[in-house]
Amino acid sequence: MCQSLPSREDYTSITSAGSPQDGALGVTVGYPLDTVKVRIQTQKKFTGVWHCFRSTFKTEGVRPIALHVVPKTVALEKGSTDTVKVRLQCQMEPRHFATNQTLPKYQGPIHCMLTIGREEGVLSLYRGAPALALRDGPSFATYFLTYNTLCEWLTPAGQKQPAWPVVMLAGGFAGVCGWTVGTPMDVIKARLQVDGIGKRRYNSFLHCIAESVRQEGPGVFFKGLGLNCMRAFPVNMVVFFTYEQVVRLLRMPS
Repeated sequence: MCQSLPSREDYTSITSAGSPQDGALGVTVGYPLDTVKVRIQTQKKFTGVWHCFRSTFKTEGVRPIALHVVPKTVALEKGSTDTVKVRLQCQMEPRHFATNQTLPKYQGPIHCMLTIGREEGVLSLYRGAPALALRDGPSFATYFLTYNTLCEWLTPAGQKQPAWPVVMLAGGFAGVCGWTVGTPMDVIKARLQVDGIGKRRYNSFLHCIAESVRQEGPGVFFKGLGLNCMRAFPVNMVVFFTYEQVVRLLRMPS
């Protein structure tokens, strides 16, 4: 990205080769914190980050973290499965079920998707789309601008490519800046996506914003910001390091 742009001929190969690996590695690194972040944004029973960590591990162990990496990875390609990912993350699943205990509503990503479609309609899989668009537009603009700017500032004149420490530092800060801009709409997106599990609370995107502010104050927009930033730095160090590695390998003369 801080290098000269790829030619028209190798643009497709660079993009298709780099993006899936970048995304999958980023998901693996950041997923545990993402699960905690979603629960804090959507459930009032947690008093803070550590309370959510302790409660999750005590009740469910590591299963909720490992169980939902697949739908999150698929969500890189299919936006509708983000709703499935959020629903599964918010579902509390005890480590051991008693014989008389009710099983969780969703038994896995496919079952969750089919259940939402059957009970709430197919369009419910796209609930939160306006918030997602308003999150990703400004967030990605900030993300790439920060990365390119830092790489240019920290790369000595005459050096064609940024050094690896520069790539990782710029990537980490780009992720933090992007999520700082994107967190307010991320909160609204998550709340709209889980709305419908029980009684419907929000009638629309704007109603969700108004009710959230009325009940919890303007600070509600920054729920999970600290976790987003903690997650963003290591995740995007990995993402940009991998991206630059792939691009440089593809540009090597055969």
